[in-house]
Amino acid sequence: MHTDSLSRRELDWLRLSLTPGLGRKALRRLHETFGGVAAIVADTTPRRLARAGLSARIAARIPGAEEPRLGQIARRLAAQGVRLASLWDEDFPPLLAAIPDPPALLYVRGQWPPPPGLAVVGSRRAGEESRRLVREICRDLAAAGLCIISGLARGIDTAAHLGALDAGGPTVAVLGCGIDRAYPPENARLFEQIARNGTLISEYAPGTPPLPGNFPGRNRIISGLARGVLVAEAAAGSGSLITAEFALEQGREVFALPGSPFGPQWHGSNGLLKDGAHLVTEARDLMDLLGADRPEPSVVPPPRPAPTLSAEALRVLGPLSATALHIDEIVRKSGLTPPEVSAILLHLELQGIIRQLPGMHYERRDFP
Repeated sequence: MHTDSLSRRELDWLRLSLTPGLGRKALRRLHETFGGVAAIVADTTPRRLARAGLSARIAARIPGAEEPRLGQIARRLAAQGVRLASLWDEDFPPLLAAIPDPPALLYVRGQWPPPPGLAVVGSRRAGEESRRLVREICRDLAAAGLCIISGLARGIDTAAHLGALDAGGPTVAVLGCGIDRAYPPENARLFEQIARNGTLISEYAPGTPPLPGNFPGRNRIISGLARGVLVAEAAAGSGSLITAEFALEQGREVFALPGSPFGPQWHGSNGLLKDGAHLVTEARDLMDLLGADRPEPSVVPPPRPAPTLSAEALRVLGPLSATALHIDEIVRKSGLTPPEVSAILLHLELQGIIRQLPGMHYERRDFP
């Protein structure tokens, strides 16, 4: 971690990164043309940089090496422990380097490179049950050695990061703003926790606000760092589905939590399941596919708060025991209609109270 100053190489990259209009594709062209960042900044005259297709207008915006603003930002980044990692560094994550549109430059705070793991995305307005289940799954996966990767947003992202931190495992937050901004503001404490115990990553220059157009680009990095993507409570057309599309394009596994067909907040994630995504209701559904080890017996997860169940849910749960029952038998014993029982069974399964077995049989989990 840096304490005093950025390296010469990082200062060179910072000059280019702070240039308005100079994006990742242009940075990749410049590197391909001149063979390294030192060679790029050795002569930034428009005539020379035109060899890489850079316009004179953008070339003229590159800050001078002695510009005061450059030094101020460099000192602030160094004080925060931020480093600049380029696509051509030996320790750049190979999974991310191999995606169709890799970032040329990343601002990084914390562990680098982060281990590959599972990306988790979903609704910012997710319900309590979904957030609790995601936190539990991510806690178990982190205890088994998997890194949890998300975007620090409200809702599902926050639950995923907290689950990893609960287990003392690694977690990565990919930001849609500058590395020097905690967004959303209510996650400022979580931002600092991840900086100390995991990794913060941004493709955007310091000071960049969280503009809507930044987040699709952020999403391709979330999936690009991961072996697979878990989608939880995503509506049709949501940003989470953009991440799933990037994952498929990048050759990653896609997983999804099932939800009620009557809830519009589940239409996107249920659609992924229809299209072949792996169904997930607990951590072990992911472990084998992602190459995780099972948690050691000494790892004891914190107790899960007891859910509050409706009278109808108790009627469905009552007949279930260590012996699995078919759904028709549960309908008969509960006295409820088949649609009512199906909906209640789904909620009980998401809460981790029951598990579904082949042939539409159900049993209680951890039955005494």
